Amino acid sequence: MTQLSARTLSSLSASVSVPSYDRSRVRAGIVHLGVGGFHRSHQAMYLDRLMERGEALDWGVCGVGVLPGDRRMAEVMAAQDCLYTLVEAHPDGFLGARVIGSVVEYLLAPDDPEAVVERMADPAIRIVSLTVTEGGYNISPVTGDFDARQPDVVADLAPGAPPRTSFGLVTEALVRRRERGIAPFTVMSCDNIPGNGDVARGSFAAFAALRDPELGEWVSREVPFPNSMVDRITPATTDVHRAELSRRFGVEDAWPVICEPWTQWVLEDRFGAGRPPLEDVGVQVVDDVEPYELMKLRLLNGSHQAMGYLGVLAGHTYMHDVCQDPLFRRFLHGYMDEEATPTLPPVPGIDLEHYKAELIGRFANPNMRDTLARLCAESSDRIPKFLLPVLRANLASGGEIRCSVAVLAGWARYAEGVGEDGAPIDVVDPMRDRLMAAARRQGEDPLAFVADRELFGDLVDDERFVEAYRSTLALIRSRGTRAALEEVLRQPMGRPV
Repeated sequence: MTQLSARTLSSLSASVSVPSYDRSRVRAGIVHLGVGGFHRSHQAMYLDRLMERGEALDWGVCGVGVLPGDRRMAEVMAAQDCLYTLVEAHPDGFLGARVIGSVVEYLLAPDDPEAVVERMADPAIRIVSLTVTEGGYNISPVTGDFDARQPDVVADLAPGAPPRTSFGLVTEALVRRRERGIAPFTVMSCDNIPGNGDVARGSFAAFAALRDPELGEWVSREVPFPNSMVDRITPATTDVHRAELSRRFGVEDAWPVICEPWTQWVLEDRFGAGRPPLEDVGVQVVDDVEPYELMKLRLLNGSHQAMGYLGVLAGHTYMHDVCQDPLFRRFLHGYMDEEATPTLPPVPGIDLEHYKAELIGRFANPNMRDTLARLCAESSDRIPKFLLPVLRANLASGGEIRCSVAVLAGWARYAEGVGEDGAPIDVVDPMRDRLMAAARRQGEDPLAFVADRELFGDLVDDERFVEAYRSTLALIRSRGTRAALEEVLRQPMGRPV
């Protein structure tokens, strides 16, 4: 077995593709906050493709870990010279392995926030990109307002305090660039949020305004925040993945990345200090990202929520198990065809029927081993962005709502923390205690879970929603998930005439 590092690249098996470009010539032009599996399967991969073509050698990545929990990633990056193996898992069992070389530095902000700020203040850095999760922008799911009361934000605003949040780090770097006469970098969100660039602008400008109102106006006016749509299913890396990489390819990699073959990136062409020629490697650079992002968020990410809670309650563990279950396939088609699709505008160049069929095939890939637990995590950040817009649009238009309601009822039952077999459910969510407390009251108050106005707004005031939700939750709690879904699907779906 060969331990992955720059020194051992030439001794890896011929079955593993390795960078042919000279990594010593790669210079960081991008600082990326939040180096997880998705960034490494997506943005870093596209940059690696460019470098293989002899392009973009001045657009290497300096990764930054913002949270104390990123220490393990920092250790792995240091030990492996920032190299890692990207493994594409095909439905037929084929695995394609490629060592990615586009990440050339890694900094851990909790250890040295000053080094991170100065790296971003360097004129060589022209883009700061983000994958900080849907909840990383610190906004209310109902109002969209920035939460100035969040403890780390409050700490970052104290005079002279070393920054600990992405807001504090980025804003301080922008301040220093401004003072030094250096043009601001572009802030590029790669998170699954509608209008992610616009959301990022709102959050970072709001934080900057808390430091100085004029600074907030400057950030909003002068710093580019392009919108984007990103797509590649990337499950969390497990010891099973590490062992399979070692067995199949002879590579010892402490943190490889497993992903599907499919990848898509639609990016708004709004950059202030240049960008890599990403269109050369398949990125769709467009004027308007919104139709693509709504398609992806409501069909793919919404379907993830449709599979997750109900799938766990029905006894499934992996996403592909759900997609191979005829009942759940019918339910997914019902959600996508009758509820999500009618809320979408036309998407240039996309056949939605073909796209949805591809989605089911992607979900059903057994070699991904993507857990439903991953899909169920951080639900309070995801449901308001992926599912509630579909439900609200159909309530407003008189469209179909049964599947969306079933997903919410499934989440409420899941949040009780006990499965239908009596086994405990590990609810992973920033609002865990609050959600579980509400879910455990719904035996006597069926609306306890959805009455949280900070999360669901005025949904509980809609009589049509309440009637459907009450009956579906009662079915799930009394007869079980499968029986409830059979009932939901019993009558033909369709928008009322």
